[in-house]
Amino acid sequence: MATKLKGRYVIGYDGSDHVIIENAEVVYEHDTIIYVGKNYQGEVDEVIDAGNAVISPGFIDLNALGDIDHDILHLEAIAERQKNLLWSERYVQNGYHEVMTEEEEAFKSLYAYSQLILHGITTAMPITSVFYKRWAETYQELAAAAHHAGKLGLRIYLGPSYQSGIRVVEPDGAIKLFWDEEAGRAGLKRAVKFVEEFDGAYDGLVRGMLAPERIECQTEESLKETKHYSEKLNVPIKLHAAQGSFEYHRMVEKHGVTPIRYLYNLGFLGPAIGIPHAHFIAGYSETKAGEGDDIALLKETNTTVIHCPLIIGRHGSALESFAKYKRAGVNLAIGTDTFPPDMFQNIRTGSMLSRVIEQNVEDSTYADLYRAATIGGANFLGRDDLGRLAVGAKADIIAIDLDGFHMGVIDDPIRTMIASGSGRDVKLSIINGKIVMKDRKIPGLDLEQIKQQGQQYFAKMRNGYLERDYQQLPENELLAPSFKIVKSI
Repeated sequence: MATKLKGRYVIGYDGSDHVIIENAEVVYEHDTIIYVGKNYQGEVDEVIDAGNAVISPGFIDLNALGDIDHDILHLEAIAERQKNLLWSERYVQNGYHEVMTEEEEAFKSLYAYSQLILHGITTAMPITSVFYKRWAETYQELAAAAHHAGKLGLRIYLGPSYQSGIRVVEPDGAIKLFWDEEAGRAGLKRAVKFVEEFDGAYDGLVRGMLAPERIECQTEESLKETKHYSEKLNVPIKLHAAQGSFEYHRMVEKHGVTPIRYLYNLGFLGPAIGIPHAHFIAGYSETKAGEGDDIALLKETNTTVIHCPLIIGRHGSALESFAKYKRAGVNLAIGTDTFPPDMFQNIRTGSMLSRVIEQNVEDSTYADLYRAATIGGANFLGRDDLGRLAVGAKADIIAIDLDGFHMGVIDDPIRTMIASGSGRDVKLSIINGKIVMKDRKIPGLDLEQIKQQGQQYFAKMRNGYLERDYQQLPENELLAPSFKIVKSI
């Protein structure tokens, strides 16, 4: 069955980069694009007219939220309260446990993945929080996630996370790492089993990946074994590294080198490695030690940096800078990593932060970050059939509505939709040739019911912070409201 999708603008691909075609069309048959351009002469079974819209490749989100976002509780916590949101040593000693039931953990991915689809994400590599886990992701919750993704039609790269350590807070407020290396080994075995059983499921929509948690929570053994299995199973690795002061300075103190240099010396870096954040590098403005040229190591090894500008910007940090990494030839992709999973906000924020640092627009344009959110992500995945609208590519296509009054006047379609639009302007999403969202509705889902269930999940997650706090602060101090809550005035 051939389908023609028409719109005011099509973001095509000329073999090397995106191009803009006015009043154009994309034709796809089954799961594959067979034509991009104007005035297709062949017969089609269906015509979809998106009207005054941008027809774009779907976004590739390599650090997509896979659960209910906890960061709303963290992003405005003052510095002295940040450690209260970690696990206390007392909590560990008293027997840390699962906060959620197996059914609740299975639900969270349905909530998250429906959000991704609504925001125009067509390929996702999720992350979930371990703040409220017993230790790390379970096989069962990732199996449920795979089934949710497959049934929704979301293209996804999945694997349960694992770690050998976690940050805990001692009674005096000092932060240290609590280690359970056997849990890390068991987690890796769990991840390998998951990949072996689910890689290629749902007609290839579900693919495997390995997700060791933060670098400071991994042993050298775990990292080497992860690299071994990545090569054996031919799956990518996502490892959070070079993302914060505690991690960076602990690694420098322990190993005498930066986190990126440590991974380089270990032989860990390479084309199959994606590193979310990667902004705490030698010479970064917030570092107090460490030497070398980490960007050169990333470029040399063809390691991908998964830039998450919105979440790190909310926490007062930035990549220094997107333009600098781009000029150095580092492959850059984008991750949303927070709610909402809005690529428009991330492109806007990433561009702004890079321009502020560079004092120049060059290499920091909306187009530069849009390219990272499409082609850059596809490059990391080794998929020249994703991230572009071209003959032979998968039919992963979104339509962004330009008719809203809030869009203002239309100039360049990329600049217009990024400057004034949001994920809520995505009105059509097609993945693998199947319509998975149209007019803000997902077939077979009661979004209002999912919203209510998500709120219940969040309330339970929020209460867990009170149990884990090392000072056992009352709720109004630990999770302070923006303004005082009163009954009347």
